[in-house]
Amino acid sequence: MIENRQSSQMAQVKDSDDERVERSFERLSEAFETSARRWELIVYPSLFGFILLAGYGFFLIFNLTRDIHYLAISVDSNMTVMASNFQAVTDNMNHLTANVRVIANNMGDISDKISTLEPMLTSIDSMDQTMDSMDRAINSITQTTHNMRNDMANINKNVSRPMSFINTFMPW
Repeated sequence: MIENRQSSQMAQVKDSDDERVERSFERLSEAFETSARRWELIVYPSLFGFILLAGYGFFLIFNLTRDIHYLAISVDSNMTVMASNFQAVTDNMNHLTANVRVIANNMGDISDKISTLEPMLTSIDSMDQTMDSMDRAINSITQTTHNMRNDMANINKNVSRPMSFINTFMPW
């Protein structure tokens, strides 16, 4: 009976150990479940937010590539227009260069013609001196004429009084 008792005590101890282990596993399972619920409250919304942000990022990248595509098309068409405008600028520069060459040649001709004017300038200087001497001569003539006028006025005064007296005696 002792053995039975011992075996029944052992069976009870074994049952209690099994129950303890079972309870421990239950508590571990409950703790794991509550922890998993807490993680579910954090992970699932975070995962949803990440998926939402990834979708928005894809949308932004898609729009960016579409805008860059339109920009590339616009730049290409503008480059074509700009290339034709540069060609026109090049043509205008060539015309400008030709015109500047013509002006340079004309300046050379003008320089040659001015050098032929040098003798004319010396003769113009002599003409200027001659005109100056003529001016002095005319001033002298003018002064002399003025003096003659004054003299005639004096003669008129001097002769007219006696003549008026003599004219009273004349019959005509």
